[in-house]
Amino acid sequence: MSRVPSLSSPFLLGFDEIERVLDRVVKGADGYPPYNIERCSRTDGEPERLRITLAVAGFTRDQLDVTIEENQLVIRGRQSDDKTRDYIHRGIAARHFQRTFVLAEGMEVHGADLRNGLLSIELARPEPERVVKTIAINEHE
Repeated sequence: MSRVPSLSSPFLLGFDEIERVLDRVVKGADGYPPYNIERCSRTDGEPERLRITLAVAGFTRDQLDVTIEENQLVIRGRQSDDKTRDYIHRGIAARHFQRTFVLAEGMEVHGADLRNGLLSIELARPEPERVVKTIAINEHE
C-alpha cells in the first residue's frame, strides 16, 4: 500500500493530528471485511450523500457496533465460537474486525442498516459555509 503524502509542508498548518490519524487507519486495514463506498444520487437542495456497505455475512445486529469516535467512523464486529457444534470441516471462522474511516469536517452519519449480510451506513456532507473574515492590521510607530 502506498504511503499518504506528508502533511508537513510549511503551508499546511495544524494538520499534524490528521497525519497521525491516517497512519493509524492505514496500519489497521487488513482487508476484512470487504466494503464499497458509493456516491448516492443527489436531489435538489440535498447535501452530497455517501453510502459505505460492508459484507458482514454471519454477523447479527447485536454483534456489530457502529460508533463515531472524534472524527472517525468505527465499525466493529465480534463473534464467538459456538462450542456446542462438532465441525467436520470449518471454513467459516468466527472472527473479530474493526474497520475505521476518517470523516472530513462536517460529515454526518445518518444511520445504519443491516440487510442480507450487508451493513450499509449512510453519510451526508453538507455544503460548507463560505467564511471570509477580514483581519485588522495594527500599525506601530
